[in-house]
Amino acid sequence: QVQLVESGGGVVQAGGSLRLSCVASGNIAPINTMGWYRRVPGKQYELVAIIRSFTNFQYSDSVNGRFTISRDNTNNTVSLQMNNLKPEDTAVYFCHYRDHDVYWGQGTQVTVSS
Repeated sequence: QVQLVESGGGVVQAGGSLRLSCVASGNIAPINTMGWYRRVPGKQYELVAIIRSFTNFQYSDSVNGRFTISRDNTNNTVSLQMNNLKPEDTAVYFCHYRDHDVYWGQGTQVTVSS
């Protein structure tokens, strides 16, 4: 089992920044993928960014160039620096971990006001 605890959501004005963090604990596999998805009520989960290693990452087109994902393997942490936030970034953001199984965090609300 893997447990994920997120932090860093909140309310910010358009153009502002927020940083999300997620700490993984439990049976962490040496090779895994961590990242972030988001969901707006009534819509499906949307991939935001995932990272497997320091050079193996993926961003959605909607956030590429504004968001930066990073990870600290020593502390099993993945972070998402979100800059130049837009109202359409408003969603619940979920931490995601995958090895042979998939685990999700409880979600943290990000609200961007115009």
